[in-house]
Amino acid sequence: MVEDTAAAQRSGLRRALSGRQVGMIAIGGAIGTGLFLGSGLAISTAGPAVIIAYAVAAFAALALAYALAEMIVVHPEAGGFGAVIREYLGGLPGFVSRWMYWAAQVVNIGSEVIAAGLYLQFWYPQMPLWVPVVGFSVVMLAVNLAAVRFFGEFEYWFAMVKVVTIVVFVVLGVVYIVFGLPGHEPAGVGALTEHGGFLPNGLGAVWLALTVVTFSYLGTEAVSMTAAESRDPGRDVPRAARSTVLRLALFYVMGMLVVVSILPWNEVSGSDDITQSPFVRLFSMVGIPAAAGVMNFVVLTAALSAMNTNLYLSARMTHSLALDGYAPRWFAKVSSNGVPRRALVLSAAGLALAAALAVFTEESAFPMLVGLALFAALLVWVLIFAAHLAFRRRRAAQGLEPSAVQLPGAPVTTVLAMLFVAAVLLTTPFTEQFTTAWKAGVPFLVLLSIAYYVINRRQRA
Repeated sequence: MVEDTAAAQRSGLRRALSGRQVGMIAIGGAIGTGLFLGSGLAISTAGPAVIIAYAVAAFAALALAYALAEMIVVHPEAGGFGAVIREYLGGLPGFVSRWMYWAAQVVNIGSEVIAAGLYLQFWYPQMPLWVPVVGFSVVMLAVNLAAVRFFGEFEYWFAMVKVVTIVVFVVLGVVYIVFGLPGHEPAGVGALTEHGGFLPNGLGAVWLALTVVTFSYLGTEAVSMTAAESRDPGRDVPRAARSTVLRLALFYVMGMLVVVSILPWNEVSGSDDITQSPFVRLFSMVGIPAAAGVMNFVVLTAALSAMNTNLYLSARMTHSLALDGYAPRWFAKVSSNGVPRRALVLSAAGLALAAALAVFTEESAFPMLVGLALFAALLVWVLIFAAHLAFRRRRAAQGLEPSAVQLPGAPVTTVLAMLFVAAVLLTTPFTEQFTTAWKAGVPFLVLLSIAYYVINRRQRA
């Protein structure tokens, strides 16, 4: 059941994305380099019990995917979740959620392109960082300027590299745990309890790790942004939402189970050094030649894939805001091939700023931007759940038939997931990595609220 609205028809976007492309765009947005490198941070906080944290966060992400799919099937509009939030919660939440999400994506793009440049320096250490940063930026902008079906195909194969690597890692890990590898006896699962127990730092540490773990699932909402360009949003978006979260849960939970079963949790590094990655250590055990080089190629493609998807998301979000009059109308125009190129220009400017701050203010301004990105993403999740509650109430009050896709157990499921995400957001000030979230997020939220009322007043004048 798809209700094509006037907003969807006036967007000018082309319905050219296939079902497999929609699914991989969602995967590409959700899996960055965190699983390959940053997962060590969560493990060092919670120990082997990090498996519980990834499983719990997966349920929240799955609830979000179902709630979004339920609403997007009815409203396959440009702007995805932002348009739905505006429809059911009002103009201010719709404005704030989209601009905050745009800012979060721009920060993520900046951090990913810097990461990609650093990964390239693994092979070419004498190369100035600005060279790969500029080069990758130009390439990714060119991909996004092309027709959306070309972007979708490019992202499909980029994301496939990540998926295949994770599957190979999990399979090799399970074989090593159960049967052993050449020259290595079976590892077993003793590491889960031998180094201080399964909960070495207590349940409180598991909760603190949830801030890092939930960050790994952010990007699940990206699938809603493809609705206006999907060939069959009523079929493809719900299918992609469900499969994305289930794959993420399997990848993260099984991946972490393999890591903490093979390596003592207190020896897993939380650094960004490729050679310290648990993936590299396992691949070296298997005897894969130049395991560090292979893994470096994988994390390079992971960073570029995330950057590519986030550029797509930020451009579509700007385009959606312009359609609703909350950004200059100039950004609503699309090119002859259906790409909002002007909106992409704004995102490119943000990319340049974020990349510059990442290089020159690594110890000061950039951590604030990372905190802002986390605050914005978690706030968007809370608003999506709130919109889902309003969506259910309105349809029931109007006597409309239920959506073709429904979140099981709602509204109870919706409320529990929303409270969980809100609690994680409230916990961020108490974690060393994300202590800047509220310091940057709250002032930006206030500024956006003021901007909304100023714009509204001018529109009424």
